[in-house]
Amino acid sequence: MYFAESGEFTLNLVVEDRGRTLAAIRENPLVSVVVSTGSPMEPFLQAQASAEIVGADEGARVRELLVTKVPEAAPFLAAPVTAVRLAVPKWRATDIANGWLPGRELADPRLP
Repeated sequence: MYFAESGEFTLNLVVEDRGRTLAAIRENPLVSVVVSTGSPMEPFLQAQASAEIVGADEGARVRELLVTKVPEAAPFLAAPVTAVRLAVPKWRATDIANGWLPGRELADPRLP
């Protein structure tokens, strides 16, 4: 899945209109997320986040952020997709090569 961050604790993405992911978010906006290259020896992030389906104006901004970060995502954005913003209260960062095992918690300083 393509995403663009707008701050360290906010991810912006799009999901297919008719897919299971959007239906699941509508049913329960608490989601789990992993940001990883797929290699366990490279750093990766895990979190629970609150998903918000954003309106048309914000959806356009999400699309703009995605194309700026990942230009090859543009054809996917022409499909019937819905913009979603994830608010991450804290990340669990794992970096085996640098001794972060178990992972370290990185909390959003804006939250109590």
